[in-house]
Amino acid sequence: MTASVFFTELNHEGILAVRGVDAAKFLQGQLTCNLSYLNDETASLGARCTPKGRMTSSFRIVAEGDGYLLAMASDLLDAQLTDLKKYAVFSKASLSDDSALWTRFGLSGADALLAELGLALSGQADQVARHDGLIAIGLGHGRVELWVPASRAAELRERLTAQLAHGNLNDWLLGQVRAGVGQVFGSTRELFIPQMINLQAVGGVSFKKGCYTGQEIVARMQYLGRLKRRLHRLALDGNELPEPGRELFSPVHSTSVGEVVLAAHAAEGVELLAVLQDDAVADGRVRLGEAEGQPLRLLDLPYTLDSDREIQR
Repeated sequence: MTASVFFTELNHEGILAVRGVDAAKFLQGQLTCNLSYLNDETASLGARCTPKGRMTSSFRIVAEGDGYLLAMASDLLDAQLTDLKKYAVFSKASLSDDSALWTRFGLSGADALLAELGLALSGQADQVARHDGLIAIGLGHGRVELWVPASRAAELRERLTAQLAHGNLNDWLLGQVRAGVGQVFGSTRELFIPQMINLQAVGGVSFKKGCYTGQEIVARMQYLGRLKRRLHRLALDGNELPEPGRELFSPVHSTSVGEVVLAAHAAEGVELLAVLQDDAVADGRVRLGEAEGQPLRLLDLPYTLDSDREIQR
């Protein structure tokens, strides 16, 4: 069974940095989240979309120095950096891959240790604490990202090892699945619009910020309510861990009815997030990989969708 108190290295993601006097203005026209909400004490989830509203990346963004750091799946970073540079040529903003400058740890149930480091958090999601060059970002559910300058990584790793169990990345991703937080990887790039992974329900989409690439499509889906595919949490027996993008099937259609977003081993079997068509969810018979594939069971998410509340951001 996964330990409730542990730490692990978050080595599945890299960090894209955007800095300079125009960094906020530039990113405001590129991202789904509202940079006006970010400050030294607040971070956010977010995404970058195509003009058709399909996500080319999702990330966690935090203000740092004269700009912002975006943590995203490592297999997306190079493409995002190259593409964003094309749009930044007329802005006073510089972009770089800062992955080597930071080491990120995922901490679960480590409030006492964080307090010792001067990084006390209230437990609220997206709250940020800073001290002595360290950055702690609360994710809720007792989970915290600890961002450490690379020069201090060995020191902090030793301290974490002395006080916490050393978990693995699967332990961390299982917590993400149970928190209902979807994510884009290389294999699911341009597959989903933000609402398909419930990004608007976890604070990653602002409907008051104004224009950004893909905004018209994203806003239309929210206000007209025509979305028929959404994120769900499911369970799967056995040890097979389906990769992001793996198709799901149901008797209600002859073609696939959804795709895996994120999966992790649990104490018994596998838990996963997947985008599914509403009629397949209503029918309840969902299979992995093919129409006669392994059955999945629907589980609850820890939040409810509320379009009235979501459009207030």
